[in-house]
Amino acid sequence: MFAGVLLTNNQAEKHETVKEMMRDAVMHDVNKISFFGIKDVNPGLISAFTVTAIMLTFALIVRLFAIPKFKRIPGKFQLILEEVVRLFDNFAKKNSPHRNGFLGAYIFGAGMYIFFGTLFELLGFQGITTTGHSITLPAPLSDINGAIALGFLSYSVILSGGIRANGLRGLGTALKDFSMPLSMSFRLFGSMLSGVLVTELVYYYLYLSFGLPIIIGVLFTLVHALVQTYVLVMLTSSSYGEVSKPKQQTKKEICRQEPAVRGL
Repeated sequence: MFAGVLLTNNQAEKHETVKEMMRDAVMHDVNKISFFGIKDVNPGLISAFTVTAIMLTFALIVRLFAIPKFKRIPGKFQLILEEVVRLFDNFAKKNSPHRNGFLGAYIFGAGMYIFFGTLFELLGFQGITTTGHSITLPAPLSDINGAIALGFLSYSVILSGGIRANGLRGLGTALKDFSMPLSMSFRLFGSMLSGVLVTELVYYYLYLSFGLPIIIGVLFTLVHALVQTYVLVMLTSSSYGEVSKPKQQTKKEICRQEPAVRGL
């Protein structure tokens, strides 16, 4: 049977060309999914809701049932969880030593969303489009709307850190990098989309569609998950540390303060 399929190379089941497939992967103007009959939406939005629900449910279960049972000598799960949290916390403290409480929590949440959201496409969850075709739900950030939303959310965190630390000066420093949300958004989107397109192209050609997509899909997905998590965490934390850095005193201000200090 395997040899017969390879020899016949049946193309009749393909309902769209490579060009149409690649265009839809970017524009999402063909394969849409009905959202409870209310509106037709991009598959990436369904993926985003699914990943968010899974992560929130897991976090709630850990908080209610696992964390109260943590011990002084950690078990395997406790050790892994503590090491992951410590990794992001140290990253925040290193890049923003003056203000890092909220930053550590944010980059942990955003990093986990990128990592597990990227791995989500490996699960192979299926969705039925409005045209009746079955498609695999993509990674949430392979939709440009999701990538832009995360990019602007990260930039909003940077803006808030600058304002809280240095007021208008911090706001002005953050506004100088107004192109950052776009660069972060398109970097995320481009990386996620490249993996989707490569895998789809391999699946499209029958001669390559046995075994090889598994290797390519897993490889691209793992690399993108790690790299993009690191890139967003690095850019956000370093920019946050820059705009929230306390204002350095000039020599004149130090000289003015010295008599008052001596008087004390």
